[in-house]
Amino acid sequence: MKSVAITCVFLALAGLSSANAIQASPIEKILEMLSNLQAKVIGEGKDAQTAYDEYAEWCSDRSKNLGFEIKTGQDNVAALTATISAETSSAAALSTKIEELSTDIQTDEADLAAATAIRNKEASDFAAEKAELSEVIGMLERATGILSKEMAKSGGAAMLQLKGATSITDALSVMVQASVLSSADAKQLTALVQNTQEDSDTGAPAAAVYEGHSDGIVGVLEGLTEKAEGQLEKASKTESTSLQNFQMLKQSLTDEVAFANKDMDKAKKNLAASQENKAVATGDLDVTSKDLAEDQATKSTLHQDCMSAAEEFQSATKSRGEELSALATAKKVIQESTGGAASQSYSFIQVERTQVNSGADLAKFEAVRFIRDLARKSKSPALAQLASRMASAMRLGAAAGEDPFAKVKGLIADMIATLEGDAESDASHKGYCDKEMAATTAKKDELTTESDKLSTSIAQKKAASSKLKEEVATLQNELAGMASAKAEADKLRSEEKAAYDKNSAEMELGISGVKKALQVLKDYYAKDDSHGSAQGAGNGIIGLLEVCESDFTKGLTEMTAEEESAAAQYKQYSKEDQIANTMKQQDVKYKSKESAGLDKAVSELSTDLSGTTDELSAVLSALDKLKEMCVAKAEPYAEQKARRESEIAGLKEALSILEGEAVLIQRTAKRTLRGVQAHK
Repeated sequence: MKSVAITCVFLALAGLSSANAIQASPIEKILEMLSNLQAKVIGEGKDAQTAYDEYAEWCSDRSKNLGFEIKTGQDNVAALTATISAETSSAAALSTKIEELSTDIQTDEADLAAATAIRNKEASDFAAEKAELSEVIGMLERATGILSKEMAKSGGAAMLQLKGATSITDALSVMVQASVLSSADAKQLTALVQNTQEDSDTGAPAAAVYEGHSDGIVGVLEGLTEKAEGQLEKASKTESTSLQNFQMLKQSLTDEVAFANKDMDKAKKNLAASQENKAVATGDLDVTSKDLAEDQATKSTLHQDCMSAAEEFQSATKSRGEELSALATAKKVIQESTGGAASQSYSFIQVERTQVNSGADLAKFEAVRFIRDLARKSKSPALAQLASRMASAMRLGAAAGEDPFAKVKGLIADMIATLEGDAESDASHKGYCDKEMAATTAKKDELTTESDKLSTSIAQKKAASSKLKEEVATLQNELAGMASAKAEADKLRSEEKAAYDKNSAEMELGISGVKKALQVLKDYYAKDDSHGSAQGAGNGIIGLLEVCESDFTKGLTEMTAEEESAAAQYKQYSKEDQIANTMKQQDVKYKSKESAGLDKAVSELSTDLSGTTDELSAVLSALDKLKEMCVAKAEPYAEQKARRESEIAGLKEALSILEGEAVLIQRTAKRTLRGVQAHK
């Protein structure tokens, strides 16, 4: 296939010169292509600049928005956390209060139930005792009345039998036999008398005392009646006292239960509201925390992406500048150095056409042309120099009678070895650069993230400290205002008290004087009626004095009420002022302490930030040096590697062309190309 291609090329040499004559000059074509390429590079640069400006503006706006969102999110997280803490404390306090109120209600209800049971038993016992005593008193009164009537009768059979009774029991038995009393009444009275005798220390008179003395029996019955009435009165008083005490206790316990239920209902409503607020705040905190974390991650990624885009833009801009510089230099060199040699730049075939006398000559010149095309495509001065040396070697070798194949193949082999050595060296350098660049970039990113984190923490703590200081200043101003208001209130209370003491003393003195005057006039007109005409005027004066007394008394009462109200209000104000003052002082103390802690933390973080910044500066400096050594080249490593591989492949192909043609020439030394006669 190669011999056929060489043959075709050789046959085309005859028409090549005339075709080039009517085409544009290659130099002009090259200059045109350079100009077009310059315009294309410039256009790409403008487009890239426009796109980068838009992207940089977007990065800036996005970074600001994320910063505001992060700050807002952090403030919201702090506020929601404080709300959750406050609502948790409030819910705990309300739960404790509800438990205490529930216990108090149960205790009060149990006490009320116990007291009610006791009261019911006392009322039942009193009713039974009252009924029993009333019945006893009735029987005693009936028995006494009957005995008195019988005693009033003279000589009655019943009277004679009573006189013969030796005891109250016998007397009652006589009265039963005489149908004066029923047997049931007699039994109850007998039992009452016996119980009375047993309970009394002195006891009733012995039975012998009553022998023949019916009036003594009546006296005993009257004594028993009086004693029963005394017991009934005592029981009634005890019942009245117990009922009154129970009613007071019941009212007190009922009020306590009612107030406790009211407080518990309020506490339950507040607990439900607090739990609801906590649940809402917890949900909001979860959403806000997730949004904050997402914004922080987005900002970190955004910073890295924007920095990478900036670096890529700078690298591309630098590469385009170097490319334009190279194009301009090439264009200038071509214009300045090829004006008089344009006819020699079309093709070496035109210059050396008369030297192509065989397939071997064509193979040699094809190899030279191939190397020159490869040098032009890869813009390699070394390959261009190799092509020139190959052409010189062929001319000089042919003139000296030497084998040009060996010389040319040696030049190509040396160039291949040189390019392969350069490739190994560049690969080693590339590995070192990649490793160091990756490590340094990772360290830079780590330090940048740490610096951003420290800066954010410092800003947050400074803001929190500033806010606390503002709150402390506000509290101190409030304390100063409260102190001034307290001093003013003390002064006003002192003045009010002094005025009351003075005015009340005058009012009391006035009332005392009016009372004395009234007494004098009343006493005078009461004992002396001779001044009839003057008494009417005196009554008028007395009436006016009584009006004055009433006015003075009313004024003193109102004055006293106002003083008591003012004193109570002052006492209440003093108590509330003391509580508020203590709370605000504690707030000042704790917030000042917290602010000092934040300032200390800011100082420590600032020291850390300074160290991190210094380390980051050193890393950036090292990274710049690495970029200058590894990146800042006119041709990136990948392109250089591809170009070198292309050059090596082209050289090997040129070498194969020479080797293949040498073999072909040896096999067909006596054959000639079709259409071409061999030279004799």
